[in-house]
Amino acid sequence: MSITIQNVSKHFGSFHAIDNVSLEIKTGSLVALLGPSGSGKSTLLRTIAGLEPPDEGHIYLTGEDATRQSVQERNIGFVFQHYALFKHMTIKRNIAFAMEIRKVPKDSISKRVDELLELVQLKGLGDRYPSQLSGGQRQRIALARALAVQPKVLLLDEPFGALDAKVRKELRSWLHKLHKEVNITTVFVTHDQEEAMEVADEIVVMNKGRVEQVGTPAEIYDKPATAFVMSFIGPVNVLPKSAGLFANNVTAAQNHGAAHSELVFLRPHDVEIQIKPASGFAVAKVSRIIHLGREIQTELELESGQTVTAYVSRDRFDYLKLQREQQVYVKPKQAMVFPAYSI
Repeated sequence: MSITIQNVSKHFGSFHAIDNVSLEIKTGSLVALLGPSGSGKSTLLRTIAGLEPPDEGHIYLTGEDATRQSVQERNIGFVFQHYALFKHMTIKRNIAFAMEIRKVPKDSISKRVDELLELVQLKGLGDRYPSQLSGGQRQRIALARALAVQPKVLLLDEPFGALDAKVRKELRSWLHKLHKEVNITTVFVTHDQEEAMEVADEIVVMNKGRVEQVGTPAEIYDKPATAFVMSFIGPVNVLPKSAGLFANNVTAAQNHGAAHSELVFLRPHDVEIQIKPASGFAVAKVSRIIHLGREIQTELELESGQTVTAYVSRDRFDYLKLQREQQVYVKPKQAMVFPAYSI
């Protein structure tokens, strides 16, 4: 099922939760709505589900105007952050509940429950209660329950937000594999950039109720459309264009802004370090070294007083033999310039 959001707005008093948003979500795609708290991503998801009626605009499901349809009419599965499982019911009964309400034959329910338990890799746990499962297992059951009635769209609101980092990492990979198996249009909300980049085929970056950019993870990271997108997706140094690092190397930056008031956005991976002076390199001093496993985070203080963060591979770090207070020479491999007022 495709989803078309056309000029949708949603206000809560004077607060514009969604501000004239238009968006196309293709059939069978896995899309992340990504943004900080208050960006409108959860409200947009709830509007798609029919839980929040829009004040303006239309929502089309496979070309049909669903703006005023009920949740049941839209045939959408919804998964909340905190599972919302029935504590007094077994796992099997939790999954079967929506089918029982729809008076699906008992034999069909039993077969479907068994299929779903196998799909979410929890076969054999159907007779347990939610309290007997881990957080990651409960979230899988919530997904199985949402899939029980064979919805045309699956919506997930911060599905892994309540879980610890290790479990979240495991479930991201699992969700991506699950999506390939069930081939259902899936939209999930997250404020975690890494989660969106790892799981989604396409990312919708939201800010202040508006869509800043839509693209693949690679497009969002490598070709950010706005200063907000570049600063929100992945680590970045934000420096005035007058900083010493760019005095002799302004051409390394791709200009996106007005000439009179600009900031340069530079990824830590795109800072080149040498230990000998060279043309186009600025003088800096190593102020801090942080070991992050496979790479080293190096804090560099420019002569202008600005601090630049650089990520260096372990091999490169060993070759340079970097130490605190050491004088080095740095240059941006590539950077982007945006107007100062755009962030």
